[in-house]
Amino acid sequence: MASWVLSECGIKPLSRFYPKPTTSFISNPTPTFRFNPSPSSLKPRNGFFPKARNWALNVATPLTTLEPPSEEEHTKRFDPGAPPPFNLADIRAAIPKHCWVKNPWKSMSYVVRDVAIVFGLAAVAAFFNNWLLWPLYWFAQGTMFWALFVLGHDCGHGSFSNDPRLNSVAGHLLHSSILVPYHGWRISHRTHHQNHGHVENDESWHPLPESLYKNLEKTTQIFRFKLPFPMLAYPFYLWGRSPGKNGSHFDPDSDLFLPKEKKDVLTSTACWTAMAALLVCLNFVMGPIQMLKLYGIPYWIFVMWLDFVTYLHHHGHEDKLPWYRGKEWSYLRGGLTTLDRDYGWINNIHHDIGTHVIHHLFPQIPHYHLVEATEAAKPVLGKYYREPKNSGPLPIHLLGSLIKSMKQDHFVSDTGDVVYYEADPKLH
Repeated sequence: MASWVLSECGIKPLSRFYPKPTTSFISNPTPTFRFNPSPSSLKPRNGFFPKARNWALNVATPLTTLEPPSEEEHTKRFDPGAPPPFNLADIRAAIPKHCWVKNPWKSMSYVVRDVAIVFGLAAVAAFFNNWLLWPLYWFAQGTMFWALFVLGHDCGHGSFSNDPRLNSVAGHLLHSSILVPYHGWRISHRTHHQNHGHVENDESWHPLPESLYKNLEKTTQIFRFKLPFPMLAYPFYLWGRSPGKNGSHFDPDSDLFLPKEKKDVLTSTACWTAMAALLVCLNFVMGPIQMLKLYGIPYWIFVMWLDFVTYLHHHGHEDKLPWYRGKEWSYLRGGLTTLDRDYGWINNIHHDIGTHVIHHLFPQIPHYHLVEATEAAKPVLGKYYREPKNSGPLPIHLLGSLIKSMKQDHFVSDTGDVVYYEADPKLH
């Protein structure tokens, strides 16, 4: 299973399937340079990363004794759209070997924990049935639905275990319970990882070329860029994808899928249908109002979490992030445009999905090793890693990043192989 995952998220650009890789990633012919990190970069962030380690054995010694440039000079010269002075093999070598080990028992323990919390919350809410408690339940349960999605997401990447049957069974149970077609989503998400940062080929939250953006109906522009509508987009994306792309995650004949994937898509659609039928039956047993309170509203809280988190992993940084086309795109450069985010108390609840850069480059790493792997890789990544702002108990600070990005990140130029988001002043 591990080789299958490596092959689907390897470094050969834009191919849907890769041959079985060797034991290490293909090295970029560009000469490798590494910079010693400054002491300040090794300080842990409160509540997000573990305390600093001694990186002396992980960072190559410079070949010369020339004094390094000052922080101000380095900042002035840094171009986020330029090819990095390191490659995937350099990053991989910096990550401890145990971070790649998948423990199915540990993965299943998270499933048991989250499922127990979900049923416990529902039982408590139904027992008290108090309107003062329902809003707290909705937020907590919607967040737990999102946590279930992240565990199913691990199954889709194969980072849950090395057993593809266990990944498929667990993934179907987790995702179907929150009305996500497991295989349909898994395959389109694989496309996203294979093409992250590519203007035309990326799958989720990708930019619209200016000509396509300006030809959208006004209502479509509003639903895409005017809050709160983009935060409710996920179910509609599953049925019809994003503007400029056709197909459905439920249709085996969609251009999202290869002919040999038809059986997988039909299986997931059948599981989704069974869950939808179960919810309809529960409506007759418990009543639609009770089901709305117990499941319906938490489902939409989950949708908002999903759209909120996935959007901010690719948008909303203080500095504009590049998007690529043509020969300028590579798997590494695309992955380096993703962002880590700190969600405070939510970090542990949603399984550290905020450590997104290393996850995008190496999705086969289990979620419980992502924080350590990120710390180990940061000295290699240097300026290409953008340290997330520390969060309070709840990530309220990210609302400002979301609002600002929705006002500024509307389209990219129709031409150019390294492009940045531009704003439509008429949309404000």
